[in-house]
Amino acid sequence: MWRSLASNMLTFLIVGLFLVGGVILWGKSQYTAEGPLGEAICLRVERGSNIIKVSRDLADQGAVRHPTIFRIGADYTDKAGKLKAGSFLLQPGASMEQIVDQITRGGASTCGTEIVYRVGVNHTFARVRELDPATNEFVELAEFDPLVDEAPEAYVAKRDEVDTRYRIALAEGVTNWQVVEALKAIDVLEGEVGDVPAEGRLAPDSYEVVPGTLRADLVAQMQNRQDLRIAAAWESREEGIPLDSPEEMLILASIIEKETGVPDERGQVASVFVNRLQRGMRLQTDPTVIYGVTKGKGVLGRGLRQSELRQATPWNTYVIEGLPPTPIANPGLASLEAAVAPARTEFVFFVADGSGGHAFAETLEEHNRNVAKWRDIEANRPGQ
Repeated sequence: MWRSLASNMLTFLIVGLFLVGGVILWGKSQYTAEGPLGEAICLRVERGSNIIKVSRDLADQGAVRHPTIFRIGADYTDKAGKLKAGSFLLQPGASMEQIVDQITRGGASTCGTEIVYRVGVNHTFARVRELDPATNEFVELAEFDPLVDEAPEAYVAKRDEVDTRYRIALAEGVTNWQVVEALKAIDVLEGEVGDVPAEGRLAPDSYEVVPGTLRADLVAQMQNRQDLRIAAAWESREEGIPLDSPEEMLILASIIEKETGVPDERGQVASVFVNRLQRGMRLQTDPTVIYGVTKGKGVLGRGLRQSELRQATPWNTYVIEGLPPTPIANPGLASLEAAVAPARTEFVFFVADGSGGHAFAETLEEHNRNVAKWRDIEANRPGQ
C-alpha cells in the first residue's frame, strides 16, 4: 500500500513538474512573442508609478494580453524597480519584453508633448505640440510670442507635466540682442543671462533644455558650439581667400547669412564679396548699413533711406573700405563654410530676382539690366 501511494505521489510530482515547466515555457514565449498592439500608442508613465499600474494601463490600451506575465517578466529580469517616468512611443506588435526594456532604459521621452521656443530673425514664438502616435506627426496645440503674449492655457498645462520636452531653436542670422531678449522671456529657464559674447559667437542650432536650466549655462553652450564651428571652418579654408583671421571669416559669414536665405546661393553670394575684396571694391551691402542703424536690436521694419546709405557708420559698407569691424549677426555653419570656400565665379554684383533668390552679374551693364527687371517686378506687385 505505502509502496503504491509513494509511486502515485512520485507520478503526480513528475506530472506537476512537467505542468509547471510547461507553464513557465508558455509564459516565457508569451513574454517575448509579438504583442497585440495594432497601431502605435504613446504610453505615459507618471512619476511615482509602479509596474502594477503600468501593466494595467497597457492591458487597457490593448498593448499586452497578460498583465500578470508582464509583471512577472519585469520582476524576473530585475527591471520592475527601474521604471522611468516619461512618455514612450510603443510600436505595433511590440512584445512585453521590448516594452519593459523601453520603459526602464531611461533617456528622453520618445513621444508626448514638446514645447519649442524658436528665436527667429523677424519673430520669436513658443509652440506647444504633441506627437500623434498613429501618424507619427506632431499636432499643434498652441502658439504664442513669449515676448509680448500671455501664455495660453494649453502651454501652462503642458509646461507643468513632468514628461514634457523642451527645445530652444536659434535661427541663422539672429543677433545677440534677439537671443538675449528671448532667453529672458522663456519661463522654464532660470538665472541671469550673464556675460554675452561678442556678436556672431552664438551658434544657430537646436538646444535641448529642462526646467531650471540656467540661462548663463545655455549661452555658454551656444558659444562653445560656435567656437568649434569657427575653428573647423578656418582650418578648412581655401588658399587665396582674402581673410586674415577667423574673426574676419566670421564677419564675412554673417554678411552672407543676412544676404540670402537660399542655401544653394551661399557660395555665389560669398564669391561676390570675395571678388570685391580682392579687387579693392567696397562691399556695398544693405544688411551692414541696417546693422549700423539698429545695432542688431530688432528689425528695421522699413526700407533704407538715402541719408542712411550715405551716413558714415563703422558698418556702412557703402562708405567704408573692406569689412565692417564686427559681425552683424550669428551665422550658421553653412555660411561659415561658404566664407572660406566660395564658388569660383567672376560675379561682383547681385540683386533680388523676384523668386526669393538673386540674379548675379559680372559687369555693371548686366547688373543694371537685372536691377531694371527687379524694379519692374516691384512696380507690378499687387497693392503697389
